[in-house]
Amino acid sequence: MKPIIGISSNLKEHVLSVPTYNIDAITQFGGVPIVLPNVKEDVIESIVGMIDGLLLTGGGDIDPTLFGEEPHQRLGSIVPERDVFEVALIQKMLELNKPILGICRGAQIISIAAGGDMYQDIYTQTDVQLIQHDQQAPRSYASHFVQVTEGSFLSSIVGVEKFKVNSFHHQAVRNMPSGFEVSGIASDGIIEAFESKNHAFVLGLQWHPECLLLENDSVSASIFKAFIEACAK
Repeated sequence: MKPIIGISSNLKEHVLSVPTYNIDAITQFGGVPIVLPNVKEDVIESIVGMIDGLLLTGGGDIDPTLFGEEPHQRLGSIVPERDVFEVALIQKMLELNKPILGICRGAQIISIAAGGDMYQDIYTQTDVQLIQHDQQAPRSYASHFVQVTEGSFLSSIVGVEKFKVNSFHHQAVRNMPSGFEVSGIASDGIIEAFESKNHAFVLGLQWHPECLLLENDSVSASIFKAFIEACAK
């Protein structure tokens, strides 16, 4: 049986949406994708029982009150229903040690669900000169480098110390939750990847590997292959 992968969805004006890049990435490496609606917490346990792994997709900003902050003036649009659903879903997946891959916003919500925090806007809440993290280039184009932490789980997956990624964000993980560690950073110090030390496969990526697959990117392929393999165990 192929592993069943739950894919989180955007919600706007009562319409769910998921970029098909995410669905294609799952099917390309042997998974069966199921798009998850943002429903109430009382069905979380049933959903988690159905799926073998969770892909948390990109999207809008995250409600800062979830990590004890007031909204920053640069905070973009949020969807409270999505935030609440995903936090509860992640916490249950972590409890059962089921694989999770978080992409961009998906990485950030993993951090929040596990007790970490994040920058609401990296350009105004950091005191260093940042590179461009919201690229003005096609989504399939890799625009900046990520340095991988030696000996990390990510390093064992990709097999290289440095590679290029795409970038479409103004928020980012700030402080790691307990039990997690950084596994990749940009040249300006922004966290680009992190992983759990206590779970078989929980990986957060600040970039969009599903889009880089359009250019046959080997790093992205290695990540999705490893994720689906973990879900199949």
